[in-house]
Amino acid sequence: MTTTLYGIPNCDTVKKARQWLTQHQIDHVFHDFKKQGIAEARLQHWIQAVGLDKLINRQGTTWRKLSDADKALADDAGTAIGLIQANPSLIKRPVLERGDAVELGFKEDLYGKAFGR
Repeated sequence: MTTTLYGIPNCDTVKKARQWLTQHQIDHVFHDFKKQGIAEARLQHWIQAVGLDKLINRQGTTWRKLSDADKALADDAGTAIGLIQANPSLIKRPVLERGDAVELGFKEDLYGKAFGR
């Protein structure tokens, strides 16, 4: 089963998650979604798995800089996908994919349970 960690390399939380995976010798692929983008199908999967409200980070700088019209796009999965693709920093980081399972954010106990550690 492939483990993929999605995020931005300079994000502190992503750094912690990457470090945890390395320390626990868990093979994984890192996907920098700012440089590599995010496919629509992947975003749809994440929205189905965790919900749109959890996927979008409404606390960050990127969210605060959006216009009210753009913020309104985030209320519907159909329009939110384009908004997220244009502003990948809106995604709560990191996103961990393991098979069909999707986890948002990083907490040692969450990762420990996911990987039986």
